[in-house]
Amino acid sequence: MTKEFNEIMHEINEAETIIIHRHVRPDPDAYGSQLGLKNYLKLKYPNKKIYAVGEAEPSLDFIGTFDEISDDVYDEALVIVCDTANSPRISDERFNKGRLLVKIDHHPAVDQYGDINYVNDQASSTSEIIFDFIVHFNDVSIIDETVARVLYLGIVGDTGRFLFNNTTPHTMNVASQLLKFPFNHNEVLNKMGEKNPKLLPFQGYVLQHFDLNDKGFCKVVITKEVLEQFDIAANQASLFVNAIADIQGLKIWVFAVDEGSEIRCRIRSKGIIINDIASDFGGGGHQNASGVSVRDWEHFEKLAEALNHKL
Repeated sequence: MTKEFNEIMHEINEAETIIIHRHVRPDPDAYGSQLGLKNYLKLKYPNKKIYAVGEAEPSLDFIGTFDEISDDVYDEALVIVCDTANSPRISDERFNKGRLLVKIDHHPAVDQYGDINYVNDQASSTSEIIFDFIVHFNDVSIIDETVARVLYLGIVGDTGRFLFNNTTPHTMNVASQLLKFPFNHNEVLNKMGEKNPKLLPFQGYVLQHFDLNDKGFCKVVITKEVLEQFDIAANQASLFVNAIADIQGLKIWVFAVDEGSEIRCRIRSKGIIINDIASDFGGGGHQNASGVSVRDWEHFEKLAEALNHKL
């Protein structure tokens, strides 16, 4: 940790412009780590130009907003990518236009695309790593509730409100330190859990149309026709990947949504390694939470068969 953290901070010290990216289809940890790092660095270096870029996810607008910058801003800039395992998933393809590229992540190290790479796959989230980065440089005293709030939401998001097995004693210690800052954590957690009322009929559909076998494997199939029936977008449907997580006997599940050009499959498990299967099909992720895209329903069935074979 010490070596890479020091190398990253050296480059931050040297840079006049810093541009922070994260992955497409952002989740709370992508937002939290990216905006947490940006706001921390703005407090530490008020004279530097620091930007956070990428497409927004409307359901997460309450966490924060992003900057729109022109291509020339990348000239001689330091670019930092948070929470992104491989380069094709980086939001905003201009990430490679800067002077130097840094990767900070907690996914298994498959694609080390940065000039400097810091990966800790034992961390619950990249937001947890950003807090460790702040602590390493004795900077907790300079951060404020804005930094604490987004990092806390990132950790909460990637740990499933501390229910997932990536929650460690260190994770809880970090969360307890962030809760010392004066933001209303009940309010922001309620905000994170809110869903548009028009989505609830779709949730009912999911709860009535899951396919669970006697081994504990379950699949949920959301076709274009289902999306049209409930008038929701693919990214809204994905919010319900864990809607069936409490089913008794459930061990592995895949939530597949037809996004038009591809079928996006979100894979989850309870204590069973599934990212090897995701990798075999061109995807990746954590041991118990991974994703992969397949080109048609025939290939989806092959993925489902491979996951079922795990059991």
